[in-house]
Amino acid sequence: MKITFYGTRGSIPVCDPNFIKYGGNTSSTLLEFDDGNFLICDAGTGIRKLGKDLLNRKDSLPIRQLVIAFTHFHWDHIQGFPFFRPAYDPDFRIVIYSMGVDRRKQDIPSLFKTQMQSSYFPVPLGKMGAKFSFAYMLDEELIWKGKQVRVIKHQHPGDAYSFRFDLENGKSFVFCTDIEHGETIDPRVVELAQNADVLVHDAQYTEEELKVRRGWGHSSWEQAVEVAQMANVKNLYLTHHDPDHNDDFLADMEAKCQARFPSSQMARDGMSIIL
Repeated sequence: MKITFYGTRGSIPVCDPNFIKYGGNTSSTLLEFDDGNFLICDAGTGIRKLGKDLLNRKDSLPIRQLVIAFTHFHWDHIQGFPFFRPAYDPDFRIVIYSMGVDRRKQDIPSLFKTQMQSSYFPVPLGKMGAKFSFAYMLDEELIWKGKQVRVIKHQHPGDAYSFRFDLENGKSFVFCTDIEHGETIDPRVVELAQNADVLVHDAQYTEEELKVRRGWGHSSWEQAVEVAQMANVKNLYLTHHDPDHNDDFLADMEAKCQARFPSSQMARDGMSIIL
């Protein structure tokens, strides 16, 4: 399995010379499995380059079905979707997958149709070109393409979901962003991440910033480290960087994280991990 970060910024994309090292695109991550299947997590602005990279590999792709799984549907996690070039290619089938059992109560197609109304975008969803379908998770655990997947709801305004993949080779990957733990660490998140090989965790704030941003739905880097320690994870990647945190700020934050948890680093646009 290969994990590639295409967008690791939170809330809003940034474009500035002081934000180059860690990247300025909002959340989007590509999971490439050994059997040729793909899963894209979220469709922030990073999905634009992700789509271009996939099209450049189109002739060699064994499978032209792409699954886009959403942790939730806040703007910074869907805003890149209209610029996802495979969505305009009739050779691709795209499954928009809503993680979380409660989501089946929502009209997910309308979320994407709305953001692509003529008032906001020139091309409607139905005219993009690819074959679309919408899927809903019916249980907290399922087997997807032979892989065990577990999903839990965590605290975030409007709700959001964390998920874990346990792979055939015994490796495990946990993705947990846009989470607010509250006064104590959420024990369900710790249980989900237990002994994971890779944990990707929200770390938008410092502990001091978090004191004045309660209710905004995010974690501090200190909390991310605490989850990793409590869950005995092997490697921690911090994501959803605040749009006001430039490269120097994040480099300092990364050094502090590594002092507490040596196997940790800031996720950055273009970084890949092999499991």
